Amino acid sequence: MIMAEELKLKIKTIAVEHFNKDGYHGATIRNIASQAQCSLPMVYYYYKSKKELFYEIIKKDYFDIIERQANKLKIVNLLDFYTEFVYQINHLSDYDKKVYRLGVKVYLSFDGDDELIEIMDNWEKNILPRHYELIMPHLKTKKDAIVVVRTLVHLMENLIERIVVKGRYISEKEIREELSIILE
Repeated sequence: MIMAEELKLKIKTIAVEHFNKDGYHGATIRNIASQAQCSLPMVYYYYKSKKELFYEIIKKDYFDIIERQANKLKIVNLLDFYTEFVYQINHLSDYDKKVYRLGVKVYLSFDGDDELIEIMDNWEKNILPRHYELIMPHLKTKKDAIVVVRTLVHLMENLIERIVVKGRYISEKEIREELSIILE
């Protein structure tokens, strides 16, 4: 017999598959329960609604992945720091990549609902200041800092989307080459 936490994780793992395949609006609790081989009431025991299940995946798992990846890194120099951040995404588990993909879809306003999109918008407002704070001490001139930060963030978003949305592997050398255009 499956233990309670194992069943809850199984439901969430299957839900991530369905949300990736069918989108937030196309995925159904009925299909998730069927694939998890449990009753519909059992899914609702753990998650009161599809919205609550999706929110846990995005608000908890997605942001946990980002924080976990960032916490692994130490800033020695900017190019190494950002190269390693992006490169590590290649090596996320399949589940984490799928969660990350869902987060990217919400971030780009392709999926989710207005409340989640607003959470992502608020998070996005903090991205530039966070990177600006990281980069400023390492820049030779402060005059172009905003341009450097904005360009870096857009390039990183593009690289990450290629890895998690398009399912491509990007070598450390290729990541470094692209980032060095901005950071050197």
